[in-house]
Amino acid sequence: MCLAIPGQIQRIEDGDLRTGTVSFAGVTKEVCLALVPEASVGDYVIVHVGFAISQVNEQAAKESLSMIAQLSLDPTNESPRP
Repeated sequence: MCLAIPGQIQRIEDGDLRTGTVSFAGVTKEVCLALVPEASVGDYVIVHVGFAISQVNEQAAKESLSMIAQLSLDPTNESPRP
């Protein structure tokens, strides 16, 4: 099974390969942005295995992140699962 996660671009570096820092609900990772040349700082992108594969609007990104957060909660006491 594959999983792609939405994140917000915080910083972009245009070198030989376009990369940037993307925030996933506060956790930041370096991501390849070569496949989304139109994306800019503040935009949301869908990231799969370190590559931003498409842009997504803010509302859709936040809804997806909310659903992911709900999946990680234990319904009996709302504590994060190990």
